[in-house]
Amino acid sequence: MRARLDSTSEPLQALAMNIWDVMTIPRDDLGRGARVRVRIAGDAEALMVEMARVMAAEVVEHTRQGRPTCLIVPVGPVGQYRHLARLVQDEGLDLSGTTLIQMDEFLDESGALIDPQHPLSFRGFLDREFFATLPPERAPKPEQRVCPDPIAPDRIADRIREAGGVDVCFGGIGLNGHLAFNEPEPEASVDDFASRPTRVLDVAPASRAHMAVNLSCALALIPTRAVTLGMNEILGARRVRIFANRSWQQGIVRLAVHGPLSASCPASLLRLHEDTEIVITDEVAQPVEVRLR
Repeated sequence: MRARLDSTSEPLQALAMNIWDVMTIPRDDLGRGARVRVRIAGDAEALMVEMARVMAAEVVEHTRQGRPTCLIVPVGPVGQYRHLARLVQDEGLDLSGTTLIQMDEFLDESGALIDPQHPLSFRGFLDREFFATLPPERAPKPEQRVCPDPIAPDRIADRIREAGGVDVCFGGIGLNGHLAFNEPEPEASVDDFASRPTRVLDVAPASRAHMAVNLSCALALIPTRAVTLGMNEILGARRVRIFANRSWQQGIVRLAVHGPLSASCPASLLRLHEDTEIVITDEVAQPVEVRLR
Protein backbone atom coordinates (compact mmCIF):
# COMPACT_ATOMS: atom_id res chain seq x y z
CA MET A 1 0.00 0.00 0.00
CA ARG A 2 1.02 3.58 -0.51
CA ALA A 3 3.34 5.22 1.99
CA ARG A 4 4.64 8.79 2.20
CA LEU A 5 8.35 9.35 1.78
CA ASP A 6 10.21 11.80 3.95
CA SER A 7 13.76 13.10 3.83
CA THR A 8 15.08 10.02 5.62
CA SER A 9 13.04 7.36 3.80
CA GLU A 10 15.80 6.53 1.33
CA PRO A 11 19.19 6.34 3.07
CA LEU A 12 21.02 6.82 -0.18
CA GLN A 13 20.36 10.54 -0.29
CA ALA A 14 23.67 10.63 -2.11
CA LEU A 15 21.84 8.94 -4.98
CA ALA A 16 23.26 10.50 -8.08
CA MET A 17 20.60 12.84 -9.37
CA ASN A 18 22.81 13.30 -12.42
CA ILE A 19 21.22 10.89 -14.88
CA TRP A 20 24.58 10.05 -16.43
CA ASP A 21 25.74 8.75 -13.06
CA VAL A 22 22.49 6.86 -12.46
CA MET A 23 23.05 4.92 -15.67
CA THR A 24 26.37 3.57 -14.36
CA ILE A 25 25.06 2.13 -11.07
CA PRO A 26 26.59 -1.37 -10.81
CA ARG A 27 24.51 -4.51 -10.90
CA ASP A 28 25.11 -5.33 -7.24
CA ASP A 29 24.10 -1.82 -6.12
CA LEU A 30 20.70 -1.78 -7.79
CA GLY A 31 18.07 -1.15 -5.13
CA ARG A 32 20.63 -0.64 -2.39
CA GLY A 33 19.30 1.99 0.02
CA ALA A 34 16.10 2.43 -1.99
CA ARG A 35 12.56 1.57 -0.90
CA VAL A 36 12.08 -0.55 -4.04
CA ARG A 37 13.72 -3.97 -3.97
CA VAL A 38 15.49 -5.18 -7.09
CA ARG A 39 15.91 -8.89 -7.82
CA ILE A 40 17.77 -10.49 -10.73
CA ALA A 41 16.17 -13.60 -12.24
CA GLY A 42 18.42 -14.79 -15.07
CA ASP A 43 17.66 -14.45 -18.77
CA ALA A 44 14.45 -13.20 -20.39
CA GLU A 45 12.82 -16.62 -20.52
CA ALA A 46 13.69 -17.36 -16.90
CA LEU A 47 12.14 -14.05 -15.91
CA MET A 48 8.88 -14.91 -17.68
CA VAL A 49 8.79 -18.27 -15.92
CA GLU A 50 9.39 -16.48 -12.62
CA MET A 51 6.59 -14.00 -13.27
CA ALA A 52 4.16 -16.85 -13.94
CA ARG A 53 5.38 -18.62 -10.80
CA VAL A 54 4.81 -15.54 -8.64
CA MET A 55 1.33 -15.04 -10.08
CA ALA A 56 0.46 -18.69 -9.47
CA ALA A 57 1.86 -18.67 -5.93
CA GLU A 58 -0.43 -15.78 -5.05
CA VAL A 59 -3.48 -17.73 -6.19
CA VAL A 60 -2.37 -20.93 -4.45
CA GLU A 61 -1.81 -19.15 -1.14
CA HIS A 62 -5.18 -17.43 -1.22
CA THR A 63 -6.90 -20.68 -2.15
CA ARG A 64 -5.24 -22.26 0.87
CA GLN A 65 -6.63 -19.42 2.98
CA GLY A 66 -10.09 -19.93 1.48
CA ARG A 67 -10.32 -16.55 -0.19
CA PRO A 68 -10.33 -15.31 -3.78
CA THR A 69 -7.50 -13.44 -5.51
CA CYS A 70 -7.60 -10.11 -7.31
CA LEU A 71 -4.67 -9.17 -9.57
CA ILE A 72 -3.93 -6.25 -11.86
CA VAL A 73 -2.24 -7.70 -14.95
CA PRO A 74 -0.44 -6.24 -17.98
CA VAL A 75 -0.14 -7.02 -21.65
CA GLY A 76 3.51 -6.04 -21.76
CA PRO A 77 5.31 -8.16 -20.76
CA VAL A 78 3.38 -11.01 -22.37
CA GLY A 79 5.62 -14.09 -22.18
CA GLN A 80 4.41 -15.03 -18.71
CA TYR A 81 0.95 -16.04 -19.93
CA ARG A 82 2.02 -19.18 -21.77
CA HIS A 83 3.82 -20.35 -18.63
CA LEU A 84 0.85 -19.49 -16.43
CA ALA A 85 -1.40 -21.39 -18.85
CA ARG A 86 0.88 -24.41 -18.52
CA LEU A 87 0.51 -24.30 -14.73
CA VAL A 88 -3.28 -24.32 -15.18
CA GLN A 89 -3.28 -27.02 -17.87
CA ASP A 90 -0.66 -29.39 -16.50
CA GLU A 91 -0.39 -28.73 -12.78
CA GLY A 92 -3.99 -28.07 -11.82
CA LEU A 93 -3.71 -24.39 -10.94
CA ASP A 94 -7.27 -23.13 -10.51
CA LEU A 95 -7.98 -19.53 -11.56
CA SER A 96 -11.77 -19.87 -11.38
CA GLY A 97 -11.88 -17.74 -8.23
CA THR A 98 -9.45 -15.13 -9.50
CA THR A 99 -10.31 -11.64 -10.74
CA LEU A 100 -7.89 -10.28 -13.34
CA ILE A 101 -8.04 -6.53 -13.91
CA GLN A 102 -6.44 -5.51 -17.18
CA MET A 103 -4.15 -2.49 -16.87
CA ASP A 104 -5.15 -0.65 -20.03
CA GLU A 105 -6.52 -0.81 -23.54
CA PHE A 106 -6.34 1.22 -26.73
CA LEU A 107 -9.34 3.19 -27.97
CA ASP A 108 -10.62 3.68 -31.49
CA GLU A 109 -11.37 7.02 -33.14
CA SER A 110 -14.85 7.11 -31.57
CA GLY A 111 -13.42 6.73 -28.08
CA ALA A 112 -14.61 3.14 -27.63
CA LEU A 113 -12.41 0.16 -26.79
CA ILE A 114 -10.78 -1.15 -29.94
CA ASP A 115 -12.33 -4.37 -31.17
CA PRO A 116 -10.82 -7.50 -29.60
CA GLN A 117 -10.10 -8.68 -33.15
CA HIS A 118 -7.83 -5.68 -33.72
CA PRO A 119 -4.22 -6.92 -33.89
CA LEU A 120 -3.18 -4.43 -31.20
CA SER A 121 -6.00 -5.15 -28.76
CA PHE A 122 -4.75 -6.14 -25.32
CA ARG A 123 -8.11 -7.79 -24.58
CA GLY A 124 -7.83 -9.74 -27.80
CA PHE A 125 -4.35 -10.93 -26.90
CA LEU A 126 -5.49 -12.19 -23.49
CA ASP A 127 -8.53 -13.88 -25.00
CA ARG A 128 -6.57 -15.66 -27.75
CA GLU A 129 -3.27 -16.41 -26.08
CA PHE A 130 -4.38 -17.06 -22.53
CA PHE A 131 -8.05 -17.51 -21.67
CA ALA A 132 -8.84 -19.62 -24.75
CA THR A 133 -6.04 -22.05 -23.85
CA LEU A 134 -7.34 -22.81 -20.35
CA PRO A 135 -9.63 -25.63 -19.23
CA PRO A 136 -12.98 -23.80 -18.82
CA GLU A 137 -13.52 -25.09 -15.30
CA ARG A 138 -10.21 -23.62 -14.10
CA ALA A 139 -10.27 -20.37 -16.07
CA PRO A 140 -11.33 -17.01 -14.63
CA LYS A 141 -15.05 -16.53 -15.20
CA PRO A 142 -15.92 -14.01 -17.94
CA GLU A 143 -17.24 -11.54 -15.37
CA GLN A 144 -13.89 -11.76 -13.53
CA ARG A 145 -11.94 -10.62 -16.62
CA VAL A 146 -12.13 -6.89 -16.11
CA CYS A 147 -11.08 -4.23 -18.60
CA PRO A 148 -11.34 -0.53 -17.73
CA ASP A 149 -14.32 1.10 -19.46
CA PRO A 150 -13.70 4.45 -21.17
CA ILE A 151 -17.37 5.35 -20.70
CA ALA A 152 -17.33 4.65 -16.95
CA PRO A 153 -13.67 4.58 -15.83
CA ASP A 154 -14.62 5.04 -12.17
CA ARG A 155 -16.28 1.60 -12.28
CA ILE A 156 -12.82 0.08 -11.74
CA ALA A 157 -12.76 1.46 -8.21
CA ASP A 158 -16.10 -0.27 -7.57
CA ARG A 159 -14.82 -3.57 -8.95
CA ILE A 160 -11.73 -3.35 -6.76
CA ARG A 161 -13.87 -2.74 -3.68
CA GLU A 162 -16.14 -5.65 -4.62
CA ALA A 163 -13.08 -7.90 -4.86
CA GLY A 164 -11.81 -6.82 -1.44
CA GLY A 165 -8.88 -4.87 -2.88
CA VAL A 166 -6.06 -5.74 -5.26
CA ASP A 167 -3.65 -8.31 -3.87
CA VAL A 168 -0.85 -7.69 -6.36
CA CYS A 169 -0.36 -5.30 -9.25
CA PHE A 170 1.86 -6.92 -11.89
CA GLY A 171 3.34 -4.85 -14.68
CA GLY A 172 6.22 -3.65 -16.79
CA ILE A 173 7.90 -0.27 -17.34
CA GLY A 174 7.80 1.73 -20.55
CA LEU A 175 10.76 3.49 -22.11
CA ASN A 176 9.60 6.83 -20.70
CA GLY A 177 8.86 5.30 -17.31
CA HIS A 178 5.14 4.88 -17.83
CA LEU A 179 3.22 2.30 -15.81
CA ALA A 180 0.16 1.13 -17.73
CA PHE A 181 -0.51 4.31 -19.77
CA ASN A 182 0.23 6.70 -16.93
CA GLU A 183 2.42 8.90 -19.09
CA PRO A 184 4.94 11.42 -17.70
CA GLU A 185 3.51 14.73 -16.50
CA PRO A 186 6.56 16.92 -15.75
CA GLU A 187 4.43 19.75 -14.31
CA ALA A 188 2.47 17.55 -11.89
CA SER A 189 3.39 17.20 -8.24
CA VAL A 190 4.20 13.74 -6.96
CA ASP A 191 1.13 13.68 -4.71
CA ASP A 192 -1.22 14.79 -7.47
CA PHE A 193 0.19 12.30 -9.95
CA ALA A 194 0.02 9.47 -7.41
CA SER A 195 -3.69 10.21 -7.00
CA ARG A 196 -4.56 10.00 -10.71
CA PRO A 197 -7.49 7.55 -11.12
CA THR A 198 -8.48 5.30 -14.00
CA ARG A 199 -9.08 7.57 -16.98
CA VAL A 200 -8.96 8.15 -20.72
CA LEU A 201 -5.90 9.95 -22.06
CA ASP A 202 -3.64 10.57 -25.03
CA VAL A 203 -0.87 8.03 -25.47
CA ALA A 204 2.44 9.89 -25.26
CA PRO A 205 4.27 10.33 -28.58
CA ALA A 206 7.29 8.56 -27.08
CA SER A 207 5.15 5.55 -26.14
CA ARG A 208 3.60 5.35 -29.59
CA ALA A 209 6.97 5.67 -31.29
CA HIS A 210 8.53 3.03 -29.08
CA MET A 211 5.71 0.60 -29.73
CA ALA A 212 6.06 1.17 -33.48
CA VAL A 213 9.78 0.42 -33.19
CA ASN A 214 9.09 -2.75 -31.20
CA LEU A 215 6.55 -3.90 -33.80
CA SER A 216 8.59 -2.67 -36.79
CA CYS A 217 5.51 -0.94 -38.14
CA ALA A 218 4.42 2.49 -39.31
CA LEU A 219 3.79 4.95 -36.48
CA ALA A 220 0.35 5.74 -37.93
CA LEU A 221 -0.84 2.23 -36.99
CA ILE A 222 -0.42 2.85 -33.25
CA PRO A 223 -3.61 4.23 -31.64
CA THR A 224 -3.41 7.68 -30.11
CA ARG A 225 -5.85 7.23 -27.20
CA ALA A 226 -6.21 4.70 -24.40
CA VAL A 227 -7.98 3.99 -21.15
CA THR A 228 -5.68 3.16 -18.25
CA LEU A 229 -5.76 2.26 -14.62
CA GLY A 230 -4.38 5.18 -12.65
CA MET A 231 -1.43 5.43 -10.32
CA ASN A 232 -4.05 5.52 -7.56
CA GLU A 233 -5.12 1.96 -8.35
CA ILE A 234 -1.57 0.74 -8.94
CA LEU A 235 -0.22 2.17 -5.69
CA GLY A 236 -3.36 1.02 -3.87
CA ALA A 237 -2.51 -2.66 -4.43
CA ARG A 238 -1.20 -4.54 -1.40
CA ARG A 239 1.93 -5.50 -3.34
CA VAL A 240 3.46 -4.34 -6.62
CA ARG A 241 5.64 -6.63 -8.72
CA ILE A 242 7.26 -5.20 -11.84
CA PHE A 243 9.15 -7.33 -14.37
CA ALA A 244 11.73 -5.95 -16.81
CA ASN A 245 12.90 -8.29 -19.55
CA ARG A 246 14.09 -5.98 -22.35
CA SER A 247 17.63 -4.71 -22.85
CA TRP A 248 16.39 -1.13 -23.31
CA GLN A 249 15.08 -1.20 -19.72
CA GLN A 250 18.61 -0.98 -18.30
CA GLY A 251 18.34 2.79 -18.12
CA ILE A 252 14.72 3.27 -17.12
CA VAL A 253 14.95 0.74 -14.26
CA ARG A 254 17.90 2.67 -12.84
CA LEU A 255 16.08 5.96 -13.23
CA ALA A 256 12.95 4.59 -11.56
CA VAL A 257 14.81 3.18 -8.56
CA HIS A 258 17.64 5.68 -8.12
CA GLY A 259 16.75 8.83 -10.04
CA PRO A 260 14.62 11.79 -8.95
CA LEU A 261 11.20 11.03 -7.49
CA SER A 262 9.08 12.81 -10.06
CA ALA A 263 5.99 12.58 -12.25
CA SER A 264 8.46 12.97 -15.12
CA CYS A 265 9.23 9.28 -14.51
CA PRO A 266 5.98 7.63 -13.39
CA ALA A 267 7.78 4.43 -12.34
CA SER A 268 9.75 6.42 -9.77
CA LEU A 269 6.50 6.70 -7.80
CA LEU A 270 6.82 3.00 -7.00
CA ARG A 271 9.04 4.27 -4.20
CA LEU A 272 5.87 5.56 -2.51
CA HIS A 273 4.71 1.98 -2.03
CA GLU A 274 5.55 -0.11 1.02
CA ASP A 275 6.03 -3.41 -0.84
CA THR A 276 7.37 -3.09 -4.36
CA GLU A 277 9.84 -5.37 -6.09
CA ILE A 278 11.29 -5.02 -9.58
CA VAL A 279 12.50 -8.29 -11.05
CA ILE A 280 14.98 -7.91 -13.90
CA THR A 281 17.10 -9.99 -16.25
CA ASP A 282 20.87 -10.29 -16.14
CA GLU A 283 21.00 -8.03 -19.18
CA VAL A 284 18.89 -5.29 -17.57
CA ALA A 285 21.12 -5.51 -14.48
CA GLN A 286 24.19 -4.44 -16.43
CA PRO A 287 25.16 -0.76 -16.13
CA VAL A 288 24.67 1.39 -19.18
CA GLU A 289 27.58 2.67 -21.25
CA VAL A 290 26.09 5.72 -22.94
CA ARG A 291 28.01 6.43 -26.13
CA LEU A 292 27.59 6.44 -29.86
CA ARG A 293 28.31 3.09 -31.44
